[in-house]
Amino acid sequence: MDESRITGSRLRTNGSRREVMKTPDDVAAMLRLKALGWGCKRIGREFGCSHHTVKRYVEAGGFVAFHQPERASKLDGLGDWLRERFRQHRGNADVVRQDLIAEHGITVSLRTVERAVAGYRQELVAEARATVRFETPPGKQMQIDFGERLVEIAGTKVRAYLFVATLGYSRRIHVRAFRNERQESWFDGLESTLAKFGGVTEEVLFDNARALVEQHDLSTRTVVFNPKLLSFAKHWGFRPRACAPYRARTKGKTENGVGYVKRNAIAGRRFVSWDAFEVHLEAWARDIADVRIHGTTGEAPMARFVREEAVKLKSIAGIPPFHAARELSRIVQGDCSVEVDANAYSVPWRLVGERVRVTVTAQTVHVFHGAREVAVHAIHEGRLQRIVDAAHFEGLAGAAARSILAGLIGAGNSRRQKFGQGTKASRPSQHASVPSRYRRT
Repeated sequence: MDESRITGSRLRTNGSRREVMKTPDDVAAMLRLKALGWGCKRIGREFGCSHHTVKRYVEAGGFVAFHQPERASKLDGLGDWLRERFRQHRGNADVVRQDLIAEHGITVSLRTVERAVAGYRQELVAEARATVRFETPPGKQMQIDFGERLVEIAGTKVRAYLFVATLGYSRRIHVRAFRNERQESWFDGLESTLAKFGGVTEEVLFDNARALVEQHDLSTRTVVFNPKLLSFAKHWGFRPRACAPYRARTKGKTENGVGYVKRNAIAGRRFVSWDAFEVHLEAWARDIADVRIHGTTGEAPMARFVREEAVKLKSIAGIPPFHAARELSRIVQGDCSVEVDANAYSVPWRLVGERVRVTVTAQTVHVFHGAREVAVHAIHEGRLQRIVDAAHFEGLAGAAARSILAGLIGAGNSRRQKFGQGTKASRPSQHASVPSRYRRT
């Protein structure tokens, strides 16, 4: 016999004994010799193995794969815990390993954890790919979302935030462009959607944006909505609903809608102004998006809306706007200004060092000292700019006054230093930067 086939075979341990792991060709040769009348011991001597090994192959009638005995593992009995934690951490085995140390005092290698959760990883992959289409009846649900895109406006790349609302049944969409994704932009976009569609659905589905959702527990699916969102929803008469964390597919209609807007309405286009950009989006939604044949429904969204969904929306007739606004507290700085969204807005010089209340709406900044409104400015969309009302410096006399005013007005195009936010650590002392002869008495 070919000795190289014997000596080249792999060794396997069975308890304290070592035996030769035979190849399928070796086993076939053993069976042929047995058929010729050879005994098991003789065959074993020929192949350098135990006659019990030969007997096992003969009784099996062919090759039998070697099965390594299972060893006890530190992770035995933790299957359910491993599965729950692996899903909670979205497939991050290293974080699961850290939890094992912290909660069970078990220290194992990352590779050990990866082997233990290999089957669960496949579940996550399959779950991420699998999608069960959920169709909503007319008037039941609207999905909203924001998408971010660089748009060329007046020869400059500008970051635009696209609000997209999609009716779940008809797939009719509404698009608005904003310069930010703050809460007031969500509310403004949704109010303009309701005005365009002429009504509101029973529920509005959205992502877990920080402006809308304060907490969403993945395991219990408990959602804590922002209080102002709850007031907004009550005002307009809809039920807010947040999609499952890490499961954006649950609001796939709007996810697809945002992508559709980016690819079809914006890609490769240039606009002479922001107003022209907004006019284009409105015309595109009306002339293109509403009348195309939708790939899922096989109908034009507008036709489907007029025929079945418009009558199912709850009327909003007679309901006034919600008037969403941010309320801020600021300390008037030594340069007679308060900071809002990285811009400085002037206030009367006599209020330096005083605490004021700032109300920010979509278009204006209002500053109140007590119950009295002391300053009003139009919102400035840039950053690190000074917005100055010269009337706020009337009565401030002397060279120091002229220096302060000239510096404020001339700094519009220069980068300014970061203002303090009125915190305890950065708060200036009362009237610290104004000479005593200018202070309020």
